[in-house]
Amino acid sequence: MDKMKYKGIIFDFNGTLLFDSEKHLEAWREYSKHLRGTPFSDEEMRDYMFGRTNEDIIAYAIGKKPDPELVERLGLEKEAVYREMCRNDRENFKLAPHAEELLDFLCENNIPHTIATMSGIENVEFYIEEFKLEKWFNLDKIVYANGKIPGKPAPDIYLIAAKNLGLKPEECIVVEDAVSGINAAANAGIGKIIAMASMEPIELYKKMPSVGEIITDFSQLDKKQFYIKATTKI
Repeated sequence: MDKMKYKGIIFDFNGTLLFDSEKHLEAWREYSKHLRGTPFSDEEMRDYMFGRTNEDIIAYAIGKKPDPELVERLGLEKEAVYREMCRNDRENFKLAPHAEELLDFLCENNIPHTIATMSGIENVEFYIEEFKLEKWFNLDKIVYANGKIPGKPAPDIYLIAAKNLGLKPEECIVVEDAVSGINAAANAGIGKIIAMASMEPIELYKKMPSVGEIITDFSQLDKKQFYIKATTKI
């Protein structure tokens, strides 16, 4: 049982707060077929897509560093298709199970929290609008792919997110679903990494020594591991 008390939490978004990995898979399979003639395999998706920037994904698909114009054009096209898929699937396009309950708890107890996602600004603004994220998050503290931050597994995105919360990386929990994101959090020196098994099998995460806990929905996340001031209650 983890006895450490953590002061804040950072969420990856896609596949974590929003179970949308299948939609990204479908969209990128089509684009990888267009780019190189064959779709990405499941292993390639896991190793080279999740948690990566569009530039990283396109570079892998074509085997060389792409021109910025190509990255922008293909990325915007793919993300527009993805957002349309989300709009057309209202039944499933909602925050992950028990996410709202956990976010309410974090807000009520003044526990610092934010999002660190490799999604671009178009998708982030889409999520903010669709899910009314301003209810739970300080939007200025959300970290997203702005063209300057290296893709995961580079630690930068989690170092920036922890700094935005005014915390040291080791004082934070990160919730991730992507292998590259878990490695990014580990590289950043995050205190505890919780793997959200939203699509991948639990066995995958059991093989990763940096993963401290594995969950399949947010009701399983133990709220007692947060440092809470004596004036508040769990």
